[in-house]
Amino acid sequence: MPGIDESLLEAMRLPGARGASVVDWISGLPLGAVGDAPGGDIEATAAETAELARLATESGALAPADGGGAAASGKEPPVQDLILTNTDSYHLLRFVTTPFDSTVFVHLWLDRRDGNLALARIRLAELADRLVLG
Repeated sequence: MPGIDESLLEAMRLPGARGASVVDWISGLPLGAVGDAPGGDIEATAAETAELARLATESGALAPADGGGAAASGKEPPVQDLILTNTDSYHLLRFVTTPFDSTVFVHLWLDRRDGNLALARIRLAELADRLVLG
């Protein structure tokens, strides 16, 4: 089972990958990063994407229709992933389920011209399921 560094290197092998990081969405701190970051600042990008993740996970409007299901236990985040598109890139945030508090996500930054969003979403989900933190 791959750790953070191995998982990020695997994410960077996706077509169009520009940068990847593992971020704690409570603190906004990057637990690991590889490649470039939008604006050139990994810490700022982690803090800003953590704010977006926090907003999505704590929003009642975006909660699962069934009232939470497994997410209500606190072991699984209520959101699986977020996709943000802009004129030249995609940002994919995939939440990681952990045995403790599930406050971690993987952020993948893809070039829009070379990236394949569908493939990236599938691979990032697989990567997040295998990720070992610690």
